[in-house]
Amino acid sequence: MPEEILSPREKRRYTKQIMIPEIGLAGQEKLRQASVLVVGAGGLGCPVLQYLAAAGIGRLGLAEFDMVSEENLQRQILYGSGDVGKLKSIIARERVEHLNSYVNIQVFNLRIDETNALQIFSGFDIIVDATDNIPTRYVINDACVILDKPMVHGAIYKFEGEVAVFNYLGGPTYRCYNPPDRAEHRRNPLPANTGIPGVLPGITGTYMANEVVKIITGAGRVLGGRVLLFNIMENTFYSITVKNIPGNHSISEIGNYKTI
Repeated sequence: MPEEILSPREKRRYTKQIMIPEIGLAGQEKLRQASVLVVGAGGLGCPVLQYLAAAGIGRLGLAEFDMVSEENLQRQILYGSGDVGKLKSIIARERVEHLNSYVNIQVFNLRIDETNALQIFSGFDIIVDATDNIPTRYVINDACVILDKPMVHGAIYKFEGEVAVFNYLGGPTYRCYNPPDRAEHRRNPLPANTGIPGVLPGITGTYMANEVVKIITGAGRVLGGRVLLFNIMENTFYSITVKNIPGNHSISEIGNYKTI
């Protein structure tokens, strides 16, 4: 008989997900066999990592180079007061392992850039963009296009969040949504300069994790080619459709976006 993908204890752990017809045992097994890389373990990356681990992703990668600072604690919920000054990657791994010991965690304590993205991304099925800067998003996009991997994207600003899935089944890329020639004129304010409510990255990151689960299990309608935009103060939600530009799929190397 073929070896069981899920142990009896895992089946008990994920009972409530397995009960859902759109996921079922087959979907849970797909989650167990999947690998997802989360780039960034800040406000967005923290909830993404927690919910993907809780959902039963078999192998989680984490790329993060920064250290915990006190002003992070209001929104980066994997860390506590005693973690200030420590590497986010190490603390995040410990917390995720505590959350679900069945998940294999692989840490990359570095900044993702044009020199390492292809090598690191090649070992994962799905790439999650939980970063806070536009140049890194282009690097992630280009690597995903070259390797033909979906890019689950999230971004936040004041009370607004956005979630999208780029390069999904040949759909629009991040370049289609935000062309580089326009990005040089777009603001990319950081929370340190504008302020941000702690719940916003939690809501946004949870949506991002949900898209990952949908991609893997085939449940629901994935945000491929669409950007979900919401405002938590006004309780408004709407989505826009991104035009697919064929030329953005012909990337052969990752550009240098440090000047953006």
